Amino acid sequence: MPIGSAFHARTLPLAGSLSFRDWAGYYAVSAFEAHHEHEYNAIRNGCGLIDISPLFKYHLHGPDAQALVDRVITRDASKMAVGQVYYTPWCDDDGKVIDDGTVARLGADRFRMTAADPNLRWLLEHARGLNVAVEDVTEQVAALALQGPSSARLLAAVSDVPMRDVKYFRAAAGTIAGVPVEVTRTGYTGDLGYEVWMPWDQALTVWDALVDAGRAHVLRPTGMLALDVARVEAGLLLTDVDFHSSRKASIESQMYSPYELGLGRLVNLEKASPFAGRAALVRERAAGHRREIVGLEVRWPEVEAIYQKVGLPPAVPAAASRVAVPVYRDKTQVGKATSTAWSPTLKKLIALATIDRPHFAPASELQMEITVEATRYTATATVVPTPFLKLDRRTASPQL
Repeated sequence: MPIGSAFHARTLPLAGSLSFRDWAGYYAVSAFEAHHEHEYNAIRNGCGLIDISPLFKYHLHGPDAQALVDRVITRDASKMAVGQVYYTPWCDDDGKVIDDGTVARLGADRFRMTAADPNLRWLLEHARGLNVAVEDVTEQVAALALQGPSSARLLAAVSDVPMRDVKYFRAAAGTIAGVPVEVTRTGYTGDLGYEVWMPWDQALTVWDALVDAGRAHVLRPTGMLALDVARVEAGLLLTDVDFHSSRKASIESQMYSPYELGLGRLVNLEKASPFAGRAALVRERAAGHRREIVGLEVRWPEVEAIYQKVGLPPAVPAAASRVAVPVYRDKTQVGKATSTAWSPTLKKLIALATIDRPHFAPASELQMEITVEATRYTATATVVPTPFLKLDRRTASPQL
């Protein structure tokens, strides 16, 4: 049975919908209201406040902390400056992704890793022979995501963090209401946004300060349903939906390499330090990957025509679908769409899909299965670059 996170005393009375889900053993709000529309709009037009405390969090510190990070991630940790954050996958010896997350360099010999699944044992195994301490701080460090165009102004108003200096994928320390915090310019929405990391036992003080100041910045507590739509628009993958950890996969086809996830840009095979999965990834790069997760844009007039054919007005679920559906090329299945959503901002039906070579090339026209009244149809789906929704403010200097 789930337990409450550091913010449960605040999120529970606000969740009028009483709609919760289990996230890594914690209660997570699916939507605070009966519909998540206002929460999605807060992400895109104001500031969404999201409890992300259930993320697994690890502190790595000691003279060999960088060496450990380099042993496990596909990127080059030696190039990380203090205050820099990486998004990165990490792999098993066969080059299959175990998990993905962020690594923040908080000091010369101090790092924080976040992950969707527990990774403590795996980190300790790779730490053998190194002078480094690995601590699971999941229950000591609480975290909030503030995502949306007013997030920087809110943090500037409520904290002493130098917000102008917090560039994209960078970190800075400061205080909020006297509580020490670390702010990273990271998030899962593809928008301007930040994540705030704080001591678990002082988390409510930070929440209250943000909510009090947030009235002037269109702040709204936001749940997982709105976040799910935003992350699909941003082309961001979700473990156990778009791919499976190699440790949890039941069959080989459920395992993915970084190249198959479309994350080849995050694999540095030339870095000086060897890392788990490197040999397998060298072979895969030479041979070419057999499939890739890409974006699909569904031709909406064809969907409308299907509904018209059966005498119904066109309809799409408000929530993102996590049900995998087949994707075809000339009546032969060439992949599956794993996350499908109607984008309220783009006014388009979009999907993240695993597509076999050579059909994942940009502009390829495929057919995605659409079910109406228990009957299966198809509509044209074009392979497009992700993110679907590209916002300049995500990386630009914010106006404070």
